[in-house]
Amino acid sequence: MWIFGWKGPSGFSARSTAEDVTQGIDGIGLTALVTGASSGLGLETTRVLALRGVHVIMAVRNADAGRDVKESILKEVPTAKIDVMELDLSSLASVRKFASDYKLSGHPLNILINNAGVMGTPFMLSHDNIEMQFATNHLGHFLLTNLLLDTMKKTANESKKEGRIVIVSSEGHRFTYREGVRFDMINNESAYNSLYAYGQSKLANILHASELAKHLKAEGVDITANSLHPGSIVTNLLRHHSYINVVANMVGKYFLKNVHQGAATQCYLALHPQVKGVSGEYFMDNNIANPTALAKDAELAKKLWDFSLSLTEPK
Repeated sequence: MWIFGWKGPSGFSARSTAEDVTQGIDGIGLTALVTGASSGLGLETTRVLALRGVHVIMAVRNADAGRDVKESILKEVPTAKIDVMELDLSSLASVRKFASDYKLSGHPLNILINNAGVMGTPFMLSHDNIEMQFATNHLGHFLLTNLLLDTMKKTANESKKEGRIVIVSSEGHRFTYREGVRFDMINNESAYNSLYAYGQSKLANILHASELAKHLKAEGVDITANSLHPGSIVTNLLRHHSYINVVANMVGKYFLKNVHQGAATQCYLALHPQVKGVSGEYFMDNNIANPTALAKDAELAKKLWDFSLSLTEPK
């Protein structure tokens, strides 16, 4: 049980669950895409959005696991509307294929939840020879978002409903390399620190949301973009740190959030009317929070945007 339960301006707290923050909200007619939807926070987000009537597209690396999750949710919520699509965020080719297939499906897109991620991995390169945490946590989501923006704009225009882009970051963004993002050393194995590299990718998530919010506002489209810290939760993200994982599982129930509480902030940002029109903010425990100075650096955000565009351009 999460022990800190003070309510913020939203009326919700760290103790609030995803069901709590969406209670009474009718999501029928909305379509959401959730990455990393077959386990942890993504699974709970999928379940709760489906419970509220949202049509959820599960974007998962393992389609069989995704279908198993779909069936388990349907047993609990027989009216749930869920589809499963395959996506490997560490492969730009997979992201492009997914986006193409999504457009061909004809599905609208009201809500995009960039949830999937890896944490503290040993040094390794993605399919595109980019450091794995940066590639998966930021770059794959950056490209996915850009490729699906036209679909979101069309949906927002035709439905007359605000589109929402929700990017899962972390308080881990506070523990990154001194310069924030090592543009010239992304793939430098000798200088690699697994936890700083994680922090770098999570800082990139916040910078992505803030810069994207500026672009959307300048275009005058009815779509918001926000980032969030879900809370400290025991999930399979810790699988690369076995000792930490064991300790976390032993004491976690006393000091960490459970998955129902962990998924709350992204469900709050996806559905709650309180955040209508709010964009470019960083949230924690279902309330606006204050990230680091690096996370609020507009020049760094613009530099990351241009850098990410250069890495995701078709070769």
